[in-house]
Amino acid sequence: MTPDCKGPHAIALAYSGPARGHGPAASRRTGMLRTTMLAVLGALPVLAGGAGLLTPVAARAQYVGQLSTFVMDASSGAVLQQANPDLQRYPASLTKLMTLYLAFDALRQNRISLDQAVPVSAHAASMEPSKLDLVPGSYLTVEQAILGLVTKSANDAACALGELLAQGDEQQFAQLMTQKARLLGMTSTTFRNASGLPDPDQVSTARDFATLARHLIQDFPEQYHYFSVPAFMFHGREVMNHDSMLITYPGADGLKTGYTLAGGRNLVTSAVRGNVRLIGVVLGASSNPQRSAVMTALLDQAFQQEGVPVMPHARARRPAMLLASETIGDDPVPLQRRHVMVRSHGRLVLRLVTTQAVMPAAASVAPHGRGHFSRLSLIGARIHSATAMAYGTRHHGWRGRVQKG
Repeated sequence: MTPDCKGPHAIALAYSGPARGHGPAASRRTGMLRTTMLAVLGALPVLAGGAGLLTPVAARAQYVGQLSTFVMDASSGAVLQQANPDLQRYPASLTKLMTLYLAFDALRQNRISLDQAVPVSAHAASMEPSKLDLVPGSYLTVEQAILGLVTKSANDAACALGELLAQGDEQQFAQLMTQKARLLGMTSTTFRNASGLPDPDQVSTARDFATLARHLIQDFPEQYHYFSVPAFMFHGREVMNHDSMLITYPGADGLKTGYTLAGGRNLVTSAVRGNVRLIGVVLGASSNPQRSAVMTALLDQAFQQEGVPVMPHARARRPAMLLASETIGDDPVPLQRRHVMVRSHGRLVLRLVTTQAVMPAAASVAPHGRGHFSRLSLIGARIHSATAMAYGTRHHGWRGRVQKG
């Protein structure tokens, strides 16, 4: 699709000549008219979601008031629902899913580590909100960057992480993102930055993001738990997860929200009930409530198609907040020691929980042996703090009962 030849550029040309009439009044009218047209044209790039004049890609990516949706079975890849799944849209912060995919891949290959320092460049610190307000010359860890992306959708952390993975060059990292997208089968996706901040050439589709979500779940089961982290502590402040589906939809355990003016409200959600895991994508919603309502309806319908009963959408109690983690010991079953904050009688209380046996994302949350729980159980679970934790003084510190809410 190309821009209409009678669009805003043609209008600008039509008014670029002299106004009718002569004298000072006509000159003033001409100046005011030109000023108004320049203001309108200057706003168009913002409406298009990026800097610079409108391009064919930008025009192709805009479908105002038209949703794109897609639901698939995560195991089989079967398509359960789709509407406009291949329209190219602006992905906004859904872009960070690919940034995270490349980060998880680097972790697996031992090219980076969770506690590795990520330098914050002036370029990364200059990113527009949402952000962690990182300062040039400072550092955060890889795990803090990951948590910043999945909770607050921090653009500065995304840029810093991308620069770490591409020798300081975010544009080079965007090329790596696009190359990986092609390898994963995302044929209609182009990335231009690590964060999803507006760029007219950065486009994707609902089908492509379902494909990416499926790969994240299947390729990195040991990292997928990060998407269900409801909050984490960063420099003494609580950073909450933007994804309300984690609270309102039973079985939801990630993945990502996104928003720009031109892209609308976007959402990728995975939910698991019994042995069925679904992936849903909603692109271009006009509000957060609409985005969540559409996703809820789509997932409910798809679960019914799969023979899974619909569950009531009651608001869950507040889950635990991840503070820090460390790995203790080596194979065959390393321990994970996690510091979490829970609410006990209206106040936050620090708990140290030792967990064991990294589990696939769709696995059960039942404990594995006395006092030990899977990493997923801890991060994605609700902790009933009133009956909370029994203290084990000799070996692993705080232990407790972790249940799904």
